[in-house]
Amino acid sequence: MSIDIRKPHSMSLEDAQQVADDLASDLADKFSIEYGWDGDTIVFERPGVHGEIDVDEEAVHVRAKLAFLFTYLQPAVEKEINRYLDEHFA
Repeated sequence: MSIDIRKPHSMSLEDAQQVADDLASDLADKFSIEYGWDGDTIVFERPGVHGEIDVDEEAVHVRAKLAFLFTYLQPAVEKEINRYLDEHFA
């Protein structure tokens, strides 16, 4: 299973990166993931889940792969990502 969410924004790259970092922190708290920056990309993972949050001048793009045993998390993770992006990039 995979998650693929893209949200356009009109922020500066630095501000968008801060919001993306806050999103990763929120996901880390709620879903016990580890994350870190690699250039303009946040890489996150936990056993059974790994993904990236790419940030550029136009959009934030969240991609994640969930192992079969974690497919039950997909609706909750997608809902949280969409809520957060809608709230901060509307």
